[in-house]
Amino acid sequence: MNTVVWIVLPYLCLAVFVGGHVWRWRHDQFGWTTHTSQLLESRILRLGSPLFHLGAFGVIGGHAMGLLVPASVTAALRIPEHLYHLTAVWGGTLTGAMLVAGLVLLIARRFVNGRVRRATTPMDKVLYAALAVMIALGMAATVAVNLLGPGYDYRETIAVWFRSVFWLSPRSDLMTGAPLVYQAHAIGGFLFLALWPFTRLVHVWSAPLAYLWRPYVVYRARRGPVPAAPPAPAALREAATRRSVSPAGR
Repeated sequence: MNTVVWIVLPYLCLAVFVGGHVWRWRHDQFGWTTHTSQLLESRILRLGSPLFHLGAFGVIGGHAMGLLVPASVTAALRIPEHLYHLTAVWGGTLTGAMLVAGLVLLIARRFVNGRVRRATTPMDKVLYAALAVMIALGMAATVAVNLLGPGYDYRETIAVWFRSVFWLSPRSDLMTGAPLVYQAHAIGGFLFLALWPFTRLVHVWSAPLAYLWRPYVVYRARRGPVPAAPPAPAALREAATRRSVSPAGR
């Protein structure tokens, strides 16, 4: 069972992640978009979207630092373990709170505004549900276990297992003793990667960098001089009549 969950499942999800993106690009390039609903409602979007995106970037950065940077590297840089722990816990709590607030606003917007609700696809609902579960598990691991609970050093177990998957030498034994919430979060993370190519999240691979601080589209009116309208036929006849009766025309 450990082999299926901690070895087979991760590689299967990664294969779907890569193959799904290739399939989506080859067969659904017109759907490779955010499917923005800004024109349907923008007041809640202006607050919820920046909170969600900035919180997501912070959470992704925290996961990258915790999972990809070995403890030996921070030790070689003479970063105290206590300082690293405080930075990870409080940074994860802050960015996680931003992510939760943004997601709540975006989900509420889908139900409050009728036009946005009608534009919501079944896959959007699946995506929001998956995001809610993933964020809830992550906040439980950060707040309930590390901030308020006894704590857990995931860098010696989960992080090593995660890197071993990409080194093609997975160590499933490291996950057997991890807390249940961490195990569920790890499994959910790989399942979320398998879902990714079939949702609107594909737009992140082609999003402009301005989305970091302005994650919505701004529509502007075309600028420049407005060309003058051609004179009406009556005006032309009047001008010709004046020229014909002027002294220069006699």
